[in-house]
Amino acid sequence: MIIKPKKSLGQNFLIDDKVINKIIELGNIDQKNQVIEVGPGNGALTDKIFRKKPKNLIVIEKDEKLANFLSKKFGNQIEIINKDMMKISYEDYFGQNLIIFGNLPYNLSTQILTKWIKIKSIDKFCKKLILMFQKEVADRIIANSNTHNYGRLSIISNWKMNIEKILDIEPESFSPSPKIKSTLLVFIPKKKYYEFKDPKNLEHITNIFFNQRRKMIKKPMKFLFKNYEQVAKKLSLDLNLRPQNLDHVTFYKICEFYELQLTS
Repeated sequence: MIIKPKKSLGQNFLIDDKVINKIIELGNIDQKNQVIEVGPGNGALTDKIFRKKPKNLIVIEKDEKLANFLSKKFGNQIEIINKDMMKISYEDYFGQNLIIFGNLPYNLSTQILTKWIKIKSIDKFCKKLILMFQKEVADRIIANSNTHNYGRLSIISNWKMNIEKILDIEPESFSPSPKIKSTLLVFIPKKKYYEFKDPKNLEHITNIFFNQRRKMIKKPMKFLFKNYEQVAKKLSLDLNLRPQNLDHVTFYKICEFYELQLTS
């Protein structure tokens, strides 16, 4: 049975055995691990994960035809969830030595990543994330301050995660071949990170700053804080700098001050 990828769902099936084997190697799966694969497509990676005999293998596939195909292929040896990956309650999988694999749809990749990162006590939720992104998105995720790719996505991604770029993947590794390269990233949850009362505050702050990324930070600071000059002084901030000049940690500290202001 041949399943054709749906353009409407952003489906591009990974067909490169070298890349698939590299992903499996990165997973270092054993019988203690529970594995979730989001967007399994036609099951090429699923099959290799299954052979590693994890404690449990769950695949999340929105496409009903693909879900049925995988059901026929694997039977009841794996759990298949035929739902939108954005509508799953991932908190249900806490404390299960979880590894997540995903060739994320380009149109949903940043949304699903942000959803995972905002999970409370993420280090107890999962062991690692092994994910593929459009190269342009991956470049933004791993960008450092003072670079043109640096912005909200990098700040939010690096808040709770140590991120490693593994390799760029050519379009020919997929069927159909996308017009752009992909990038494979590994995310390992940090044991210590800034604790915020509400992660939405970090999203709000970075949105305010990077909405006008070429403007000096005096304007967003003035918008966020009544006593912005005092806050800037405590953080040793030069108000003439631009948002891209501030490193990740500075934004986390700004968020701390912002939350203090909300409760005072």
